[in-house]
Amino acid sequence: MAWCFAIINNRLAEIYFDKKNEKTKIIGHFYVEKEDYKKKSEQKWIKEDTAKLHFVYRKNKYKRVLMKLK
Repeated sequence: MAWCFAIINNRLAEIYFDKKNEKTKIIGHFYVEKEDYKKKSEQKWIKEDTAKLHFVYRKNKYKRVLMKLK
């Protein structure tokens, strides 16, 4: 099991997933506050991960949302 930061329903969250044979299955997530992560490395991870990972969670399903580049 692995985890990373992501934006889910426009909120910061930690998302947990399993990656097997090029397929990724999301296990679950929980919402967090950015202020809870004070280390520079954690702030860097949040910035990097949330720049590319956006999801919508509805009816027990995750849908990845592609963001437009500015």
